[in-house]
Amino acid sequence: MCVTRRWPFVVVALLCAAAPSDVGRVLNPPGRAESPSHIEQLLARMTLAEKLGQLTQMVEDEPEFKPALQHGLVGSVLNAGGAAKTNELQRAALAGSRPKIPLLFGYDVIHGYRTVFPIPLAIASSWDPQMAELAAHTAAVEARAAGIRWTFAPMVDIARDARWGRMAEGAGEDPVLGASMAAAYVR
Repeated sequence: MCVTRRWPFVVVALLCAAAPSDVGRVLNPPGRAESPSHIEQLLARMTLAEKLGQLTQMVEDEPEFKPALQHGLVGSVLNAGGAAKTNELQRAALAGSRPKIPLLFGYDVIHGYRTVFPIPLAIASSWDPQMAELAAHTAAVEARAAGIRWTFAPMVDIARDARWGRMAEGAGEDPVLGASMAAAYVR
């Protein structure tokens, strides 16, 4: 695996290893079934490689993916969608993982998952936050049904430079409209 792509994660992993009680409070907010001591015990049992593996994000078509997955050294997977695919990967990850921490699946759900809605810039041009809320709700329901628990949306930057290639993923340059659309997408 390419070490140069991972060096920032080493710093985070060392911080996690140094302060497990803080990590427990972040990973285990009030109302969750696991206790902070459960998280601390899990972190104490994990090797440094397993902790780094939890910070490793991969896509399925990388050559290093299968060996890393088989050894429990993948924490999240990008762009693997569909309930059958995510279930298959989840089973493989848990079978090879000593601490049995499930994978987190992320997907770019900017303007829909299966149902494709207009781009966020187009929805913002309607000045109708309810439309944004409906689109986001539909996308969330569809993504969750496909095993996706982490979406990269909404993009709430105020875009004022047309040279930025991803400005269509936001609500444009008006901060009031952008805030209104962002609140609707999050709701």
